[in-house]
Amino acid sequence: MDQLQKRNVTFITIGLMFMLSGIEYAVILPTIWRYLQILDAPPYFLGLGLSAFSLSSLLSGPVFGCWSDRSGTTKSIVLFSNLFEVAGNFMYFIGYSKWLLLCSRLVAGVGAGAGSSIFCYITRTTRPDERASIFAAIMACRQVGLLVGPAFNLFLRLCDFKLGPFVVNKFTSPGIFMCVLWALQQSVVLAMYWDVAAIGATEGEVLMVDLQDEGEDVALMGSDDEQVHTYRAVASHQPETPTPSSSETRREGSSADPEPFKNFSASKEFLREEVIVLLTAQFITLFNQTALETMVTPLTQRYFGFGELGNSVMYSLCGVEVILGFLFVRWLSGKVADRAVLAAGLVICCAACVWCLVFLCNLQGGYEWKLSAFVIGVFLQLLGLPFVAVSQVSLFSKVTAEKTQGFSQGIRRSVGGLATIMGPLWAGGLTNHLYIMIGMMLALLLMVSVMTALSYGRLTQPRAVQCAHSSDSGG
Repeated sequence: MDQLQKRNVTFITIGLMFMLSGIEYAVILPTIWRYLQILDAPPYFLGLGLSAFSLSSLLSGPVFGCWSDRSGTTKSIVLFSNLFEVAGNFMYFIGYSKWLLLCSRLVAGVGAGAGSSIFCYITRTTRPDERASIFAAIMACRQVGLLVGPAFNLFLRLCDFKLGPFVVNKFTSPGIFMCVLWALQQSVVLAMYWDVAAIGATEGEVLMVDLQDEGEDVALMGSDDEQVHTYRAVASHQPETPTPSSSETRREGSSADPEPFKNFSASKEFLREEVIVLLTAQFITLFNQTALETMVTPLTQRYFGFGELGNSVMYSLCGVEVILGFLFVRWLSGKVADRAVLAAGLVICCAACVWCLVFLCNLQGGYEWKLSAFVIGVFLQLLGLPFVAVSQVSLFSKVTAEKTQGFSQGIRRSVGGLATIMGPLWAGGLTNHLYIMIGMMLALLLMVSVMTALSYGRLTQPRAVQCAHSSDSGG
């Protein structure tokens, strides 16, 4: 296979990983509440259990990102991180106590930290104009997992047997099931994941190694200073006019800068208006999403008497909506600027919070009206999610330096991880005080909407890529 084919097959492998993460979430979330109850855990352990995964992901993300920046590869990182997913889910399966259950989510979360390396890989192997659609497709894969995950719950809930000394029932079976799936995924990564060469940031630089294979003159890159600088931003240690030996190095997929953090300034890289706006959008949308997810299960149990089956069906329908949303955003990203997609998503999210604040906080009336108000509120909340999720990650990859993209994506995901820790903790203690909870969600959304409007002009063209002669990689 040529480099382009290897890249596309690798994207499929990444999509499978994201789908597994969605399946894991979908099979565990509907059952963890009852699982904790039979282990005599207090109610606040639900928030702790959901936040533990995010905490370890928050801490491991920048570490994996730095690793990928320095090595220029991600395959070994993915293989290593998946081991934590296998171990964490096996611990969840054992589940002798509420503390082991909590630790299992901590261990599994370390594996999720490799997402920073994966987003770095996508950034370096895609052109800016195609990046949003790739991100949308990858994120949609997770939603596919969220959709098919509840279908697995339909048979996992029927499990009632022993596997050696371990009991396999509807609460422990999701752990062993995901343990097996992640172990199988290791084989897929070994066979179908390649660290292909990075491509340049300009439209004309499409897989230089392929052009060279077709007999193009290697010195072509020296005919335009701007193209030379863009090429060297990917691998600034290479000679200005690539030689056959340097081409072979790129052919092996190693585009690492030997010193990607030389002269790196975190303040100049991250304390810029457009970066702060995007990180704030990342935090607030994930905070609100996880708060809503934490609230939904106790709410459906209280008002509608949903059990594991009812919650699984609900999450399946939610998955269908979000997948369609990501597919729509994938199409829309080719027609509309990323910043416009972000603005539209924030408007939808604000409208959703207003609806929930008015109709959902004090459900009254008959069963049909309560269910209708609940469905509309959840529908609106999920409708805005793909718009914000895809646009902010695409914009972030364009306004931060490419050669430290792994670390930058790690910081972005850590901010998101912090949100997914605080969201469940905030909502877990306020399930009986919905006005306070949803009121805060609306206030945060209004704040980031104003910030986006004021910084709209800065969320435009991709940031200039650092050249080899640049004195500061974060400026």
